[in-house]
Amino acid sequence: MSSNLVTSEVLEPYAQALMSVAQSNDLVDRFGEDVSFILSLLDESSELEDFLANPLVNADAKKNVLAQLTSETIHPFVLNFLRVLVDRRRILFLRGVCKQYQSLLRQLRQTVLADVTSAVELNDEQKEAVRQKVVAMTGAQQVELDTRIDPELIGGVIIKVGSQVVDASLRGQLRRIGIRLNSAA
Repeated sequence: MSSNLVTSEVLEPYAQALMSVAQSNDLVDRFGEDVSFILSLLDESSELEDFLANPLVNADAKKNVLAQLTSETIHPFVLNFLRVLVDRRRILFLRGVCKQYQSLLRQLRQTVLADVTSAVELNDEQKEAVRQKVVAMTGAQQVELDTRIDPELIGGVIIKVGSQVVDASLRGQLRRIGIRLNSAA
């Protein structure tokens, strides 16, 4: 199944359904927090994701594990949603559905997601400077940063917003200098 087909046929309808429940109950932000919590669980434990995707594990076992891990933290509506995903054998798409919900939430809040890769951890002042740069690039009202560290950059940052890329890293600058020197020779 192609990535776009999975997105349009599976992820979007479930994320839209969750958003619909959230909006009708004025829980959009709460569900956003719950989805972030679920994604952090999946990030912390690849075994959990493997367990949920395993077709040999019965549905009740999956529901019990999800309830044990999340019932104290997430809203009961979201827990019921997870149960529906298990019952419909769509729980293996949990990460994608959660990311799609976050995307819908960003659209609703007129927020853009900026992937920021830096050589070292950015401090609050640097993050704010990146936010301002992204606002200038996109005209968005709000900016959400997804930061990663890549020591191979040597210094600086790479900012990706959709298809736009700003490479302000030392590695990128050295590469551009090398290209200019090669074309001048």
